[in-house]
This record gives sequence, C-alpha cells and structure tokens, in this order.
Amino acid sequence: MVIWILGMSGSGKTTLAKKILQKSKIKKIIHIDGDTIRRIYSDKLGHTLSDRRINAERISKLVKYISDQKITVVVSVLSNFPAWLNWNRKYIKNYYEVFLNTNFDILKKRKKLLYSKKIKNVIGIDLKFNRPKKSDLVINNCNNLVELNKFAKKIIKKIKD
Repeated sequence: MVIWILGMSGSGKTTLAKKILQKSKIKKIIHIDGDTIRRIYSDKLGHTLSDRRINAERISKLVKYISDQKITVVVSVLSNFPAWLNWNRKYIKNYYEVFLNTNFDILKKRKKLLYSKKIKNVIGIDLKFNRPKKSDLVINNCNNLVELNKFAKKIIKKIKD
C-alpha cells in the first residue's frame, strides 16, 4: 500500500508520516520524503517548475517500484503536478492520497524564511500550488498535534484493512 501525503511546505506532511511509522506495527514499511530524495540524488535539481516535474516523476516511479515489492510506503511530498497524482492512481496499487490543507498564514509562521519572498521558485509565493482534486482524505491542519495523532491512527487502520 502507498499512503501519499501531500501539501504545501510546512503543512505537516513529514510530521504525519513519522507519526504513522511510529504508531504502526507494520514490519515492511518505509518513509519516502521529498526533501530526502533531493538530497539522495544531489544532482543540483533546482526548484523551477521543470526541475520539480523531474523530481515528481522520480518519486512516483521509485514509490511504485518499492510498493511492487510488497512494501508499504508512506510518502511526504509537495506533489504540485496533477498529472503525476493521476499517474500514481493509475499505476500504483492500493494508492491512498492524503491532502494536508493548511491556512497560508499558518504556513508563513512555520516557514518564515521560505515564505519571505527572498527565495525564488517557492510554491505559494511565485509558483502556483495546484490543490489536489481527488484526495481520499483531506485534513485541515491548523497546528493541532492531537488531530494529527487521530488522523495517523485512521490512516494506519486503512493500511491494515
């Protein structure tokens, strides 16, 4: 199974993914994080839309490959390309998409430097964020860890079913 957690930077994707891994008792489960994938490849991909599209393709194809090995994958990534989310639905078995919808004022407080307009090619500032249209679960994350714990348990139940 693949749990694909998406949202803007600072929405809580990685936090939710880590909670799922901590609370689940599943033996064959891994976490793929978009920022970590960028560091692993270290090939100087920037944050332009073109570079982001390349990274999106890499992550989707890597996750499919891993999930085809019967390993549960929890993915935390911005996912700004509807075409790749559609690809995931079409080609990844047992795909479950979770969108963390977070108010932009909250995101700016969490990621002050990123959303300060001093950095270029930032989704939500000078690049449009494409809200997903078909997520299986939408979480309105307003900075409540108790709520994230509740949703982590709900997602774990989905994995076990």
